[in-house]
Amino acid sequence: MSIEIDTKSKKGPIVDIEDIPAPTGSNYRPDVDTSGVDERKLMWKIDLRLIPWLALLYLMNFLDRGSIGNARTLHGVAHNYGDLIALRFVLGLAEAGLYPGIVFYITCWYKRFELGTRVAAFFSSATVAGAFSGLLAAAIHNMDGIGGKPGWAWIFILEGLFTVLIAVASFWIVQDFPDTAKFLTEPERVFVVRRLQDDMQFSAGGEKFKMKYVWDALTDWKTYIAMGIYMGFDGPLFAFSLFTPTILNQLGYGTTASNLLAWVSSNVEGSYKRSAVFGMAIGFGNLNGAVSSNIYRSQDKPWYSLGHGIILAYIAIGWLCSLLYIFVLRHENAARDRGERDEEILGEDNKNADGERNGRFESVETARQEKGDMWSGFRYVL
Repeated sequence: MSIEIDTKSKKGPIVDIEDIPAPTGSNYRPDVDTSGVDERKLMWKIDLRLIPWLALLYLMNFLDRGSIGNARTLHGVAHNYGDLIALRFVLGLAEAGLYPGIVFYITCWYKRFELGTRVAAFFSSATVAGAFSGLLAAAIHNMDGIGGKPGWAWIFILEGLFTVLIAVASFWIVQDFPDTAKFLTEPERVFVVRRLQDDMQFSAGGEKFKMKYVWDALTDWKTYIAMGIYMGFDGPLFAFSLFTPTILNQLGYGTTASNLLAWVSSNVEGSYKRSAVFGMAIGFGNLNGAVSSNIYRSQDKPWYSLGHGIILAYIAIGWLCSLLYIFVLRHENAARDRGERDEEILGEDNKNADGERNGRFESVETARQEKGDMWSGFRYVL
């Protein structure tokens, strides 16, 4: 399917939102025949190769962060509070990029409507970690006295060593992007890229880095609303995962978080811009773990009114930002339907175009590649 430019009216590009069009004027690797590829079998092949290992990585990541809630004292090699803070900082430095990196990585393999279940599958491993981390910690604590170390120290040492082993193995197990994945055949690689480009992921076939894409993420209002959304659910998530052993309660945000992730990623086009948005939004959300880890104070027991009050504020912020996100996306879609975002295309008699405000381009294809989700034909998902 191709994009048509209505040159006789002021309606702008005619886009079938239900059936997202393929890139016009080009076909990724037209020399490769993909008629023999079974799409259903191919997606199962990709699912089985990607999702379980990504879930394992996030499981270990969450165990590493949540173990402090079970040990409730210093790390395996820490001897005072200063050592603890330093080691937690190093841990965060090493693992901070995993969560946004995995989410970004998944968006580079699947269509937008396919992201929800895949992200939910990998994200649910955090819930699994919360389910058995306490039992695992209790079992490891029985090693008390071995090697001259207390039981709580072995919790961090053993879980940390296993995480390192998993990380090293990932260097060979985790594939790059679809166009270079070694576990796929040549027709399968081409098929995956083409289906992604059919879903308006124009950068799926490869994109050269430009600082412009980072700047686009920094100047896009959607980025900062997304930061508020992630702040809204990351704060409660960290608070309850860290203090479950203390307040004897657990609250899982797996489904909500995965949907919010299935939502933000669907409305950002361009692989580099998407990665920058994820880094900012998820990174800002994770920073709130520094707040939520200090709000459940022992002097507030048994009701912990301060901690619960702050968590309720986080939830309210996330809810309001989500509501704002809906309104601004709906407004922008309406503006594009009215032709207010139409670019000037050379050689086309589009009377509604505004080259000064929306840009001038040699072709519709060029406009799509340069502007990403800011292109007039792109429609945001509500």
